[in-house]
Amino acid sequence: GAAGAGRRGLPPAAGSLCCLLPPGRFAAPGGDYPGSSVDNLVVRKGDTAVLRCYLEDGASKGAWLNRSSIIFAGSDKWSVDPRVSIATANRREYSLQIQDVDVTDDGPYTCSVQTQHTPRTMQVHLTVHVSPKIFRISGDIVVNEGSNVTLVCLATGKPEPSISWRHISPSAKPFESGQYLDIYGITRDQAGEYECSAENDVSVPDVKKVKVTVNFAPTIQELKSSGVVLGGNGLIRCEGAGVPAPVFEWYKGERKLINGQQGITIKNYSTRSLLTVTNVTEEHFGNYTCVAANKLGTTNASLPLNPPSTAQYGITGDAEVLFSCWYLVLTLSSLTSIFYLKNIILH
Repeated sequence: GAAGAGRRGLPPAAGSLCCLLPPGRFAAPGGDYPGSSVDNLVVRKGDTAVLRCYLEDGASKGAWLNRSSIIFAGSDKWSVDPRVSIATANRREYSLQIQDVDVTDDGPYTCSVQTQHTPRTMQVHLTVHVSPKIFRISGDIVVNEGSNVTLVCLATGKPEPSISWRHISPSAKPFESGQYLDIYGITRDQAGEYECSAENDVSVPDVKKVKVTVNFAPTIQELKSSGVVLGGNGLIRCEGAGVPAPVFEWYKGERKLINGQQGITIKNYSTRSLLTVTNVTEEHFGNYTCVAANKLGTTNASLPLNPPSTAQYGITGDAEVLFSCWYLVLTLSSLTSIFYLKNIILH
């Protein structure tokens, strides 16, 4: 590992000493009782690792090795790695400290102790955990409705992080975990942001987002007019949807209407168009058509703009005269006469 990098050559005497040293004692990191033995130490990348080695009374020499590389022999440092030092060195403890640990520091470390009676060694395995990090995610994409979409999210970490996807939408359902998210026949409701989360319990998950835009042909969802009176103002509202946002146009019969001409005002927005008729005259009555178009298609809807109706049951025109006649007929005639006069009036 990195802790043993840049080592100097070992003199023959010291080499003989270390090779003859079998097991000593270890205590759990932060522990204070010599008999608490441990063979694994887990730390996060960037933290400081302290590998504790407790000595028996009377121990005179200690050494730390990383695999076959000597790091320290007593107080003599053999590693040139500036992150490595002896944290505690006395008659009871000989502990190794590695600052800013990295994954290259992973591996076995051996504390060799020469006692008054028998040389002892014991090994501890240092495991460096790494926070999850997303290093690749699909870029924002634009697709047509009905297309198949694959989103990719790759992450590193130790232990290997689990990958999960979430569609940021109130009605969204959770997806199965995995680096790849496949959406077959995507619909407009599946547009929006997708969140990838990489998690391994070492730290907070790493989260990144990708935006999916789904193009679809325009639709007109509503075409509605307000009440119209001669001399007043009339309004027709056309509500539409489409991606890209549709372009709206208006027609009266076959004639395209121009904003600002003949008392017509047109205001277009991303999802609606408002047509206002100022100072309504009889010439303004007729059939109006709203057209919405984008690169994927065109749609239209029509609505008649008619004079106001004051008669009941949908009868328009000289309503008062008609109903006055009906009243007279009802009071003076029989049922047969009613039908006879009705036919005369209506024809």
